[in-house]
Amino acid sequence: MKKLIIALLLTPFLSLSQSVEWMSFEEAMEANKNEPKKILIDVYTDWCGWCKKMDKDTYANPVVAKFINENYYPIKLDAETKDTIRYDTLVFVNPNTGRRSSHQLAVSLMSGKMSYPTTLIMNEEVKIIQKIPGYLDAATIEPLLHYFYEDMHTQMPYDDYKAKFSSSLPEQTKP
Repeated sequence: MKKLIIALLLTPFLSLSQSVEWMSFEEAMEANKNEPKKILIDVYTDWCGWCKKMDKDTYANPVVAKFINENYYPIKLDAETKDTIRYDTLVFVNPNTGRRSSHQLAVSLMSGKMSYPTTLIMNEEVKIIQKIPGYLDAATIEPLLHYFYEDMHTQMPYDDYKAKFSSSLPEQTKP
């Protein structure tokens, strides 16, 4: 009986623990063919401390994770992966030109400006609409996610949108 009561008491808190359901580049491109959505790409490296902090604090935030999972195809792209990635007729590889050799796909998406982490937002036609270099906390990324999801970037400057934005984050997460 005690276990049942504890389980019932903890259930509301368990629903708060949500994480981003990351996809591979190929999975997201295939899903986008069947049901077009915006695409979010988190370009990171294994050695990047800010990338790890963003995973732990930003992408683990239940409000942020839920919004991304519902409205974007989220891709986690290791900029130094050794994997071969195929997109349409293109094949991207890591040329292994040094200890920290960048993957061709990451170089192409970031126009050679390699900075980690970088968040890329693509539209449903798989065109990059924004590159956001650097660490983003939950309070910073939340309005950006809504801004691009709602296509407001085609209608108003971000600062105007942000001034009117109403956050869903708990009070302690806000600046």
